[in-house]
Amino acid sequence: MIEIKNIEKSFGEAKILKGISTTFETGKTNLIIGRSGSGKTVMLKTLLGIHAPDSGTISFDGRIYSELTPDEKRTLRTEIGMVFQGSALFDSMNVEDNVGFPLKMFTKKRSREVRERVNEVLERVNLKDANKKFPNEISGGMQKRVAIARAIVNNPKYLFCDEPNSGLDPETSILIDELIQEITKEYEITTVINTHDMNSVLQIGEKIVFLKNGIKEWEGNNEQILETRNKSIVEFVYSSDLFKKVRESLLAESEEEDNK
Repeated sequence: MIEIKNIEKSFGEAKILKGISTTFETGKTNLIIGRSGSGKTVMLKTLLGIHAPDSGTISFDGRIYSELTPDEKRTLRTEIGMVFQGSALFDSMNVEDNVGFPLKMFTKKRSREVRERVNEVLERVNLKDANKKFPNEISGGMQKRVAIARAIVNNPKYLFCDEPNSGLDPETSILIDELIQEITKEYEITTVINTHDMNSVLQIGEKIVFLKNGIKEWEGNNEQILETRNKSIVEFVYSSDLFKKVRESLLAESEEEDNK
């Protein structure tokens, strides 16, 4: 579990995060959503330790990050997996070497042990026998699965995903969402996803934090977000005609139930 309390972050005179508090639960897909400029990217980078908050605390299963020693922070970093927006694979490395990179960097596993673990996670993301292919030889969806395999190869406790569906077609996006959710539950990971994809929100949003102008405007789950009367959420989620129709239908059903 990751718990944040009263996090604030400014750059110069611009206050980006304004006293945000929330909890990201283990074994669930926790989503951060919001318009461009809402603070969600700064929030993700602050959780990762890239930005230090001006005030407030971030704790990882009770360990307050700002109170950890340098060695304890290094240990914590080995417990974190990251899926970057553009996959961020090394073009000069094949799939096997890309996935095995964290093991070679952060563990003392032997070459045989690295290969065995790489094969395990590649099979888990349905990329068996793709070991020797290079990133430019596989599709965008396969590249994203390689990125997920690399993120989980070291058995992380925490998984961060930055726009994991960016650049993918709708069908592939659904498969990636399902894979992330399955892995989250299977390995009991605390997963935090920064996204603007409303399909992801509705499909895997077990915990959703909506930011607006650096403030936590709303939080809930994918069922509650369809029924909320929060004006900012309604404007954000139901900007398309499709979601407007879904909302109108749900509210009509709710009113019928209340009138019975």
